[in-house]
Amino acid sequence: MGHIVQCNNGDILKAFFRNSKLQGKHPPMSERLPPLNALRAFEAAARHLSVTKAALELNVSAGAVSHQIRNLEDHLGVQLFHRLNNGLSLTPAGQAALPPMREGFGRLAEAVQQMRSGRRPCALRVAAPPSFAAKWLVGRLSRFAALHPDLDIVLSADPDLMEEEPTGNGVQSPDIDLAIWFGTGQYPGARVDKLFDVSAVTLCSPRLLTGETPLRRPDDLRHHTLLHDDTAYGGRPDWGAWLAAMEVRGIDASRGLRFNHSALALEAAAEGEGVALTLRLLALADLAAGRLVMPFEFGLPLRNAYYCVSPEAVAERPDNLAFRRWLIAEARAEGPC
Repeated sequence: MGHIVQCNNGDILKAFFRNSKLQGKHPPMSERLPPLNALRAFEAAARHLSVTKAALELNVSAGAVSHQIRNLEDHLGVQLFHRLNNGLSLTPAGQAALPPMREGFGRLAEAVQQMRSGRRPCALRVAAPPSFAAKWLVGRLSRFAALHPDLDIVLSADPDLMEEEPTGNGVQSPDIDLAIWFGTGQYPGARVDKLFDVSAVTLCSPRLLTGETPLRRPDDLRHHTLLHDDTAYGGRPDWGAWLAAMEVRGIDASRGLRFNHSALALEAAAEGEGVALTLRLLALADLAAGRLVMPFEFGLPLRNAYYCVSPEAVAERPDNLAFRRWLIAEARAEGPC
């Protein structure tokens, strides 16, 4: 997601901190900064709470990550992790260090990018689930641009934002300033604002409402192809649950076509390939344009919701704050979904 900057020289980080607000009355950086590789190993392991995942991200062995963390703990004289049978947990010292460490690497990446481009960048790095980005967010970004013409948005469509709950400060990469998660909203270390509660509804082309087998009652679904949204999100509804809620019997809920992104299921439905069961929020533009209709008004509420999530370390930064406020206002204007 975003731009990943590899840094192998501690002098860059020293210069960054020497000119940052973190300098204060501390001793010279050369006297207090541990090796940069050790700091990167700590940040990655703390974010994932896993040495293995940190090693994959940094493209080194798990043993190398463990060695760097041990060296860092020895250098500082402080334990940063509790080693558990099934992973890691942060000590109070590790928890306190992670947010500013993530912000530091993020700002370091910006500084390196500035040196490469020769100009001061002004971009907010946002991550969102692919279908949410394509079907809801992208069509509204021009309104934000009109309000903030000097602020660029770098948008990453990340499927992991539907699949896993975040750890640490609420985003999965130091290259991201703000993320839109579909989940529980329980993200310690992050500023969290709910955007939408959502429900799953049936959607199809208007053409399916007429013809030889018109779709008028839920029982008529036996004559139509079921389109399954198999996007990996928590509490995903399936056709079996929807049909049971509607007290429809005798229909094989497993038959039909399956898609790993909601946007693909919606496109198939708009093309008249069958009836999709997916999130109404993602179909708002197609419903307004008449490409899709809801043959039945019943919506199956989901336990998860969409949230705007930003690391506490950068949540009050002016660009972050402006985008978050705009996003919340857009969500409220949309109403129930």
